[in-house]
Amino acid sequence: MNRAGFLIARSLRREQPLTQLSVPQGNLLAGLSGRRVALIGNARALANARHGAAIDSADLVVRINRAPMPDPASHGRRTDWLALAVRLSDADRARIAAGRILWMSPKRKRLDWRSATSPGFYLHPLADYHALRDRLAAPPTTGAMLIDLLLRSDLSRLTLYGFDFFASQSLSGSRSADQVPHDFSAEAGWVQDLTRRDPRLTVIPT
Repeated sequence: MNRAGFLIARSLRREQPLTQLSVPQGNLLAGLSGRRVALIGNARALANARHGAAIDSADLVVRINRAPMPDPASHGRRTDWLALAVRLSDADRARIAAGRILWMSPKRKRLDWRSATSPGFYLHPLADYHALRDRLAAPPTTGAMLIDLLLRSDLSRLTLYGFDFFASQSLSGSRSADQVPHDFSAEAGWVQDLTRRDPRLTVIPT
């Protein structure tokens, strides 16, 4: 697909041509077999911790959206996968230097050509988004979608850092919980239930 075709498909919400730009979900998840994955949320409280070395020691480091990393001591340095629901500036793209882009948002009109044609690009299926939205009775955060996705694989461990479900707000912006469309209480309860049912999942307190 050339850029003009991409822009048309994006504007007209033609899912099939956009899906052809993506690696299959099964292939994406197969690469996680036996691996220790660190998923880094954007809670402000993470900046007060010193988990950077533990984060960087994971087999795969996954970050979210603009992926603020104020200090390597708290956040680490590596970004293997970057999961997006927003467009990146050139400066953020260069700073984060992700090895793979995952577009998680159902809002396809936000997807940019550079991300969609990047090596290993993944487009999260709308059906998966809608299923999780129905389960939570609210639009899921990018972090929740990633947890749902990653735990479908045969990874050996998924460790969450910087997830306090908006208790300390986000390093990425100044909005309060009532200014965003997510149900953080529902997500916290869902993750707590997952930790009871799946021993591979660990949440590091912020």
